[in-house]
Amino acid sequence: MDDGTSQRSSEAEAAARKARFGTLPEPVRLEDTVEERAAGTPDPARTAYNQDEWLVRYCL
Repeated sequence: MDDGTSQRSSEAEAAARKARFGTLPEPVRLEDTVEERAAGTPDPARTAYNQDEWLVRYCL
């Protein structure tokens, strides 16, 4: 290979590298990285709280 062909190939390789790695990807927002959803269906009987129930169970 002569110097002209070698330089053209290195320029082509440099252009290919620049096209592939020349810019960083767009940053990802934090809101896009988290998904929130319920683990199960809510059970109203389980979360119902009666303030006086402990009195009846433990004090009477």
